[in-house]
Amino acid sequence: MPRHPLAEFEDLPYPILDVRAPIEFAQGHVPGALNLPLFTDEERARIGTTYKQVSQERAVHLGLEFFGPKMSQMVKQAKKLAPGKEVRLHCWRGGMRSGAVLWLLELAGFKVHLLDKGYKDYRRAVLASFDAPRQWRVLGGLTGSGKTDVLHALAAAPHQQPVLDLEGLAHHKGSAFGSIGQPAQPTQEQFENNLAAALLQLPTDAPVWVEDESRQIGRLTIPPALFEQMRTSPRYVLEVPRATRVAKLAAEYGAESPALLAEAIERLRKRLGGLATQQALAAVEAGDFARMVELVLDYYDKTYTYGLTQRPGEPARTFVPVTDCNPAENAASLRQFT
Repeated sequence: MPRHPLAEFEDLPYPILDVRAPIEFAQGHVPGALNLPLFTDEERARIGTTYKQVSQERAVHLGLEFFGPKMSQMVKQAKKLAPGKEVRLHCWRGGMRSGAVLWLLELAGFKVHLLDKGYKDYRRAVLASFDAPRQWRVLGGLTGSGKTDVLHALAAAPHQQPVLDLEGLAHHKGSAFGSIGQPAQPTQEQFENNLAAALLQLPTDAPVWVEDESRQIGRLTIPPALFEQMRTSPRYVLEVPRATRVAKLAAEYGAESPALLAEAIERLRKRLGGLATQQALAAVEAGDFARMVELVLDYYDKTYTYGLTQRPGEPARTFVPVTDCNPAENAASLRQFT
């Protein structure tokens, strides 16, 4: 039974089996890990209560009572998840839960690689990873400038620039309308895990493009250390004509549910004001998405322009004028300024 420190564990090529309860796994897990829970959520809660209110010995006995009847099924499930019968395994701290499943799987002929100190040690490494300094190039621009599309163009040939897509990881486009057409956002913990995994794929000795974001992306928060690096990094601001941005956003929103658009507008009521809100809602009902966008952009443009105000210690902005929202052409224009 090899017990590996985190760095060795992550380099192994075998499936990762996370034996924590489903509720723990759903809260956050190693990207790509598979859940093989030793206990159900209810069983885990009962064991915890017994440990606190009775004794550790009685909690262990209760755990064994739960474990015994499900051993055969766990082995069958493990074979489905890892047909090669060699796996990486962890629980929360590398203690009794992973030890029990380790014993069972080795008895069934598996070769098991255990994560020393468990998922807790992995989370510690995730949070520490955001402190590592990187060379960021922050891509800015008013709402509707097509920044995410330009990031993808920068990552593709012929540029092949390193890129971090925060909005893609967050499943949110960063505005009141940002959740429309997107999958459900991950938990904060899972967002951080996925973000750390993405950072591992990026160079530490070369510039990396990232979109200019506020601290919050939907209900998720960019880790403070990473956000501070972004805030103090060079910013390249696409200057796209307003009419072009309106046309782009109107085409995108016109394909979405009017009910969802109305909900998003209602969330902006305090910022838009009563009259503009009613006008925007009426525009949605009439199918006049260009008018709706014009009204909403009045708020977003003011907000973003204020955010461009130079703060002490921040580098100068580089403004990149472009004529439309063509991602490939705008990516090429950006490269001329770097």
